[in-house]
Amino acid sequence: MIDSEQVRKVAHLARLELTPEEEEKFTTQLASILDYFEQLSELDVNNVPPTARAIDVSNVTRADELQPYPNREDILQSAPQQEGDFFKVPKILNEE
Repeated sequence: MIDSEQVRKVAHLARLELTPEEEEKFTTQLASILDYFEQLSELDVNNVPPTARAIDVSNVTRADELQPYPNREDILQSAPQQEGDFFKVPKILNEE
């Protein structure tokens, strides 16, 4: 069972200032939450695999497949600057 001293300690760690009424309210609420977790701890979950979600979700994006672009010259022509077969971009790293 949680008491008001523990609520004050948690509030202090969280840098919260609680009024006496809030301390009493949060003591009751946190006790209810902890009681519920006690009920959950009684469940047999040995055959339940660990999961990050309550429902099964899968990624619907396509696989990324590397392919050469057929019109490479068109892409290079649209660049503001190019050097040979490459885009020319401003230098962003210091030599230091």
